[in-house]
Amino acid sequence: VQLQASGGGLVQPGGSLTLSCVASGRTLRGLAVAWFRQIPGMDRNFVAAIDRNSAGIRYTDSVKGRFTISRDNARNTVALQMNNLRPEDAAVYYCAAGPSVITSNLQSPSAYAYWGLGTLVTVSS
Repeated sequence: VQLQASGGGLVQPGGSLTLSCVASGRTLRGLAVAWFRQIPGMDRNFVAAIDRNSAGIRYTDSVKGRFTISRDNARNTVALQMNNLRPEDAAVYYCAAGPSVITSNLQSPSAYAYWGLGTLVTVSS
């Protein structure tokens, strides 16, 4: 499966962006999907994930109440709605998917088999 992340850009603090992860080659149905972000020179950090049944959703603490992950099976996409963006949210955002990710492991990058290229989010006034 090939993943393509899009929707990044420049936004002012307090603004909003919606990132999309589009899959080709197979359906995202039945796969856990997650968003990670990375600042150059730093580790890739977990942001949000939705499990393969869409029953389990996880967020890193710093984005709870501001970000929402959702799945659209008809469009074969997973979106990350990001509101009230802060300068510390700026990073390259990556989407990842995997068929065998258990709920307790949703936050681990190594659990995901498929990765897309990132999309850059810049938060600056």
